[in-house]
Amino acid sequence: MLRRLTEGERNLSELAAPLRMSFPAASKHVRVLERAGLVRRRVVGRAHLCRIEAKPLADAGGWLEGYRQLWEANFQRLDALLDELKTEKEKRGHTNR
Repeated sequence: MLRRLTEGERNLSELAAPLRMSFPAASKHVRVLERAGLVRRRVVGRAHLCRIEAKPLADAGGWLEGYRQLWEANFQRLDALLDELKTEKEKRGHTNR
C-alpha cells in the first residue's frame, strides 16, 4: 500500500484491488498506517482518499541508515578477519609439507 501511495493519492478500493483485499480489510490496514503516522486519510463523499506522509518515512529511513552503516562496518571487519584466517591457514598448509 505504501508503495502505491508514493505514486499519489489513492482511494481504498484502488489500494485494496492489487492485494485482493476486501474494503473492510483495506480500511483496517490503513487505520494501522494512520496510527503509525505513515498515511493520512480524507473522506470525500463515499470515497476514502489516502496519501502518504513522507516525513515519518524519511525519519525511519535516516534511523535505518545508521544501522546499515553499523552493520556494513561490522561485515567489513568480519571479511578482514576471515581473509586473515584464510591467509594464516594457507601459510600453515605450505609449511607443513
